[in-house]
Amino acid sequence: MTLSATAAVDLTMDVLSVTLAVVREGVEAATVQAQLKQIIENALAEARREARPPQLEVQSGMFSLQPRYAPPSARPGVTAPGIVGWQGRAEIVLEGRDLQAVAQLAGRLQGLSVARVGFTLSREARERAEAEATAQAIARFRSRAQSYASQFGFSGYRLREVQVGMEEAARFVQARAPMLRAAAVQGAGDDPLPFEAGRTSISATVSGSVQMTR
Repeated sequence: MTLSATAAVDLTMDVLSVTLAVVREGVEAATVQAQLKQIIENALAEARREARPPQLEVQSGMFSLQPRYAPPSARPGVTAPGIVGWQGRAEIVLEGRDLQAVAQLAGRLQGLSVARVGFTLSREARERAEAEATAQAIARFRSRAQSYASQFGFSGYRLREVQVGMEEAARFVQARAPMLRAAAVQGAGDDPLPFEAGRTSISATVSGSVQMTR
């Protein structure tokens, strides 16, 4: 006889991740790069003073510098588009289990705007949920196998083959925030950013075959 059983554990995601970004434009690539570098270095210096892994961690994010082109019609006598300026973007990422500390630091860093806000599970929370879901699924598999064997007139069963699988189904993982003007973030003071932790479901499925016994 082949059968399967599934169990799920619902829990709140306990790690907040906030990506902060700054965008600058200018005629010279070196000038734009220097502006981004200064803002990121200042923000990282302040964030490192607050860092308390794993409660609050900080890391560098994406750094890009791209040319801006003008169409040929904007440059008389020129048929091909040319570079008229540069646009750069740099990010830092704040992450941790102390949701209030992460949100408060994100609202205090100068010159940066909120780009993305997301929630994940810590490794410890995930492992606990996986262990709990697996134990429940195994218990249901055994109970179901015994029940089916009895209904068929057998006294028990012998396990032949079994497989255990895990799956996560997040109902809310990430909230994207539009780029805010730097002045809005600078005026936030020590007020934390508003946030609401999402929930996820860790499920375990036990499937296999058993031989019913007299």
